[in-house]
Amino acid sequence: MEFDFNRLTDRRNSNAIKTDLATVRGKPADVLPLWVADMDFPTAPSILEALHNKVNHGIFGYSCLDDSFHEALAAWMKSEHDFEFDHRTVVTTPGVVFAISCAIRAVTKEGDAVLIQTPVYYPFKNMIKLNGRRLVTSSLIEKDGKYQIDFEDFERKIAENRVKLFILCSPHNPVGRVWTHDELKKISDICLRHDVMVFADEIHNDFVYEPNKHTVYSTISKETAENCIVSMSPSKTFNLAGLQFSTNFIQNPALRKKFHDEKDKTGYDEPSIMGLTAARAAYTSGKEWLEALKKHLESNLEFLRSYLAENMPQVRLVEPEGTFLLWLDFSALGLSDSELDYIIVNKAKVWLDRGTMFGPEGENFQRINIATPRPILQDALEKIKSAIEEVKRDA
Repeated sequence: MEFDFNRLTDRRNSNAIKTDLATVRGKPADVLPLWVADMDFPTAPSILEALHNKVNHGIFGYSCLDDSFHEALAAWMKSEHDFEFDHRTVVTTPGVVFAISCAIRAVTKEGDAVLIQTPVYYPFKNMIKLNGRRLVTSSLIEKDGKYQIDFEDFERKIAENRVKLFILCSPHNPVGRVWTHDELKKISDICLRHDVMVFADEIHNDFVYEPNKHTVYSTISKETAENCIVSMSPSKTFNLAGLQFSTNFIQNPALRKKFHDEKDKTGYDEPSIMGLTAARAAYTSGKEWLEALKKHLESNLEFLRSYLAENMPQVRLVEPEGTFLLWLDFSALGLSDSELDYIIVNKAKVWLDRGTMFGPEGENFQRINIATPRPILQDALEKIKSAIEEVKRDA
């Protein structure tokens, strides 16, 4: 099948936060949005067909998982990630962030320390603070253009703060790292040594650029598997975030019960019937669409890389190993973080995610989403280029 990822779809007035919350968030009404991590493409035709069939059935009552879903999920995880599991270890939630909040309450108490590696997806910090836990950060360090874990700092922070839970982002958002087996093994060894539970957010696991390979955290060892929650979703892979469906793999029975208990306290029980329908279709018949999408993303990445080199050499791309979110370094322009953000939003009229949202290490960085048709990406880059040139002329 041919899939046209350069076809423009108007998302305005569709209740999309990407396009319809600009003025609410203090942005110009005509801003070009490449910030939030959803895609500007309709999902796979096979998923749309499954959803249409469910709509035509016409009944949207309470739903439950069945053998067909478990078989589809198992086949996908085996073929794509060499990961096998007992279906009884699977717990569904309406999203990964929801699962993080449940995990925080399940394995820690108020005032306990929870560690994250910054710069990192900002809801991690929000969930920790909103649940009354103490935030501890260990900064990733950039060396020769590649972010690395400061394992000495990581372990010292855990020991000094008696950390109870570590939230791992793998692949990492926003710096684009795909952690190696050896790196994950070091994380696991440290966390096991200090009795730290691990929540692995692996929502971007299907977007990895060769020759990198995603490693499911729980496959590191038997001990690792007993000491973690691994959370995934088709939402990023197939652009289904609004259908509110994710899966959490929890091998440890005691931990799984604690997690279930916290989920139950929220009043959430049955999964969304449309989310379940879409997920099953995605895992059963979405591979061809996904492979075509990956080629489009790789093409957009090469376009952005070349555009920066030819037109904005002072803007540095941190080469991604995974995800469709790119980390751009504007520090060579010599602007303050506030000046940079003002220029991009109000002069270029492009909405990116400001780097400091992910932690202070993100100063002078911006995150851009390339999961969009090429004309939109090109328009955004040209607007940013023109705005920067205007500022230089006026300086």
